Amino acid sequence: MTYYGSERLADGFRTVRKNTITIAEEIPAEKYAFKATPEVMSVGEMLAHLAVSTPWHIDVHSRHVPLIDFAMFSARRVERMAEEAALAGAGKDAILAALRQQGDAFATFLEGLDEATLAETVRFPPPVKPEAKSRFEMLLGVKEHEMHHRGQLMLVQRLLGQVPHLTRVRQAQGQAQAAATK
Repeated sequence: MTYYGSERLADGFRTVRKNTITIAEEIPAEKYAFKATPEVMSVGEMLAHLAVSTPWHIDVHSRHVPLIDFAMFSARRVERMAEEAALAGAGKDAILAALRQQGDAFATFLEGLDEATLAETVRFPPPVKPEAKSRFEMLLGVKEHEMHHRGQLMLVQRLLGQVPHLTRVRQAQGQAQAAATK
């Protein structure tokens, strides 16, 4: 029914988080305040945002919450924003530690989920569309959310004069293939 089980979901998230951590390591600490434009999060804010985003999902899905309403979502959003601000202000080392710790906790949580839990439906109040999602879809969304922000961070790396590690890997593979065909 799902992605070949919770282990595959956990492995996929671990890969995404590993790549995010590599970017976080490569961007110098003095660039964590950099913003591509004044309206967007800084490097540090974006990484802190990713680090604190997963515990909410562990809470909601481990308690099998059947309905996520605006009051619940808004209350958690206020808490998360305070956590993000505190973590972003704590600097690169604290952000990296949080990315590792929260990433490990989330992947471990995913591994422990059974198919029945992943198939459960979570409802949302109108006007939210769709009106319901499976827990699997919501948990896959955590990975999609991180990949969205990681793409932004890769563009920031380019603005800072860096070549993102995944681009370097792809370039090296292309050069190796070209050399092998000569």
